[in-house]
Order: sequence, then C-alpha cells, then structure tokens
Amino acid sequence: MRANVRASMVALAAVIVVASITPMTAQQGDLDPRIVKLVASVSEERLSVILKKLESFETRSTLSSTTSPTRGIGAARQWIFDEMKNYSPKLQVSFDTYQVVPQGRITRDVELRNVMAVLPGRSPRRIYISGHYDTVARDGGQGASNAGAAPAASRAPAVDPNAPLDNLAPGVNDDGSGTALAIELARIFSQSGIEFDATLVFMAHVGEEQGLMGAWLHAKKAVDQKIPIEAVLNNDIVGNDRGGNGIVDGATIRVYSEGPEDSPSRALARFVQRWGGRYVPSHKVRPMSRPDRFGRGGDHSAYNQLGFTAVGFRESRENFTRQHDVRDTYEGISLPYLAQNARVNAAAAATLALAPPPPAVTNDRGQPSITRAPSGYDANLTWQAAPGASAYRIFWREAWGPDWQHEMTVGNVTHVVLPNMQIDDYVFGVAALDAAGHESFVSAYVSPPRGDSAVKTKGQ
Repeated sequence: MRANVRASMVALAAVIVVASITPMTAQQGDLDPRIVKLVASVSEERLSVILKKLESFETRSTLSSTTSPTRGIGAARQWIFDEMKNYSPKLQVSFDTYQVVPQGRITRDVELRNVMAVLPGRSPRRIYISGHYDTVARDGGQGASNAGAAPAASRAPAVDPNAPLDNLAPGVNDDGSGTALAIELARIFSQSGIEFDATLVFMAHVGEEQGLMGAWLHAKKAVDQKIPIEAVLNNDIVGNDRGGNGIVDGATIRVYSEGPEDSPSRALARFVQRWGGRYVPSHKVRPMSRPDRFGRGGDHSAYNQLGFTAVGFRESRENFTRQHDVRDTYEGISLPYLAQNARVNAAAAATLALAPPPPAVTNDRGQPSITRAPSGYDANLTWQAAPGASAYRIFWREAWGPDWQHEMTVGNVTHVVLPNMQIDDYVFGVAALDAAGHESFVSAYVSPPRGDSAVKTKGQ
C-alpha cells in the first residue's frame, strides 16, 4: 500500500515539474462557443440607443422629479424597468424600493428605487452585473475638485426644501455607461437560450452619488435574507477612451478590488483578467490592487462593506471635466470602447454562471485546510466538494508574486498532496470545474491573522 502511495506521489511530482516550467497561457480549446456567440452579440447600436435615451431625461438626480413622464429620475427608472421587461419573459424585472429619511446628502424624505432584472438559473447563487443610473452635476464638476477647488453645491438651496433638485445633470458616462452596459447584457443573456447554473441579476442602482445608498440597502437586505450573492461586477464610468489630459486608451479596462492580497474580491479580479482576456483578447484587463481610485468609491464598495465579493470596472483614462458636470454628454462616449468593456463583463459573468461555485478551502473552524503532511515538507491540500463540480484546478505562485504562475487540473477529488512544495514559499488555491470545463474563481489558502496575545508583567 505504501509503495502505491509513494508511486502516485512520484508521478504527481513529475507532473508538477512539467507544470512548473510551463507558463499559464490562454487555451483556445477552453472557450465555450455559446459564450463566444454571446460576447459577439453585444451591440454598439443598442448601447447608443440606451445612452441617448438616458441623456434625454436631462437629470436623473436621486432628488429630482418623480412625476414628469419625460424628465427626472421617476421617468428614467420607469423607462429602464419597461425596457428590460420587454427583452424576455424569462427576466423578472422589479423595483427594489426603500424609504429614506434626510441624512448626509439626502436633504428630504425620498423613495429610492433600484431597478433589477433577475434571470433565474438552476441554483439560487447570484452573479450581479451593475451600474448606477442616478446622476449629479455641480459647479466645476469633478475636474475642479481634482484640481483642488473647494467642493461646490449641486445648486443653490431651494426656497422650498422639498422641491425637486432638477438642475441639468445628464450623466451619460457617469454612470449612464455602466447602466447601459447592464441593460444591454440583460438583453443578450435573457435572449441567449443558455441555461445557466447561477442566477444572473442585472442591476441599475440608485443613490450612488449620495453615498452608495441603493447598493448598501440592497446588500443589507441580502445579508438579512441570506441571499447568496457570489460575485458583483460593478461598472461605473466605463464609456470613454480619451483622458482629460489627451491620452487615448481604447484597449484596456481597470478592475479594482478590495484586499487583502488573496481576498475573494482579488480572486474575482484575477478571474476577470483570465477569462475576459481569453474571450476578448484584444482588450486588456488591468487589475488594480486597491478598493477603488484614490479617495473615491463605487457601489461595489458597499457590497464589500457587507461581506460580499465585488469588483469595480473603471475606464483606463478618465476625463474628469465630464464627471459630475453638465458636460457629461453623449459626445464624450466611445461606443467601440464601451462595447469592449461590455464583452469583458459578459465573458466573465457567463463563465462564472455556468461554472460550479468556488470550493471552500477552510474547515469548520474557519482554518485553512492545508498542512505539510506527510513528510513535513509537502503541500497537503484539502477542500470541500463544490456542487456540480466534476474536476478541480490547483493554482500556485511564489509567495511574493501577485498573480498565479502555475496550474494543474486534477480529477473529481477533494485532497491532493504536492511533494516537496513548501507551503511557506508558495500560495495555493483551488477552482472548481464542471464537465464542460467552466471554471469558478479561485479559493486561496490564506493564513488567518494572528490573534492578540497579552503578556502579563509582574504586578498585574
């Protein structure tokens, strides 16, 4: 028996040697033709129609009019609702509504309505694609703020504090672009004919400009109701390829994720880079090792705050003179660039939604299931079976490296020993695969933080 075990370990070690000198590269054979077709069906023309319609409401301020059929946030949210409702009977479209009292940037009682379209899958676990449809414009906009000007009010205070805040705030890029992306993907996913394992949610948040309120309230509801949100792909300012400094970049997209280094959100960012890059090789995903741009935030941060895995997509070159500004109009949009960002989102979300959930790599006490047994110098990995998984893929990298360097696919097992792989020198992780090869994001083995240990001194 021991001879058989030793032989299998030697064979495995031989595989590792080969893998360790073979860099990870995109494998065209890994691509699902259904996802290829879905990604290709993103329409610049449809994105253009949606953006122009959103601009036509003139303002979508959270505090703007709700009674006009053509202007303000009430008309905008009803149009978004009706638009997604028309895409497919499979989409369950609803308002996610909250009554909010005055606080912070909310100056009066207001009803917040996220607009959400749910595409049910075989399981209740959820993958979100989101943007925020509310807007804001103030004197000087974000450009003046970045240049060091004092913060400006959205407009002069009204005589009536309950009057709607109806100043012009077109918000075509911030965040009509993310909203249009989510709406367009609701169309192509619901009309794709693909049966997904995960439930997909296409969300247009509100109240983002008042402190991520709509996203936070929905995330809090998910916590309270134990809604299994597995991943959130949030898009905020993703439609412009020309920076305010004149630099043009239509070939890359930034993806921000909250740490620490091997947090689930960082794993999701790496997943977007891996699979977005395979299905859309002409568009480079640039993971950013920080929660968001310096000193700023987005709706994904609200989900992170409440314990969910979420990342934020941001265009690579921002024009701050078209943010929080009346100049944020349709003319500042690059449709080819926005479409590419939509395709990256589609590739990542479809792969995640077809794959099993990521395996758990901790035990009942929350400790990582990794040891040095049996020799004391090995990597002994154990994980919990993921529903629907037919195989697993092990990843590792040197402990100083930010990205996975090596991978190896194993069978439908939940335990592997990698001989002579010092767990002190490498970071390890595991992803689940279904029978067709769809891959979850990676669950990494992470050492828990050391607890406080008080030291008593004489006289205490």
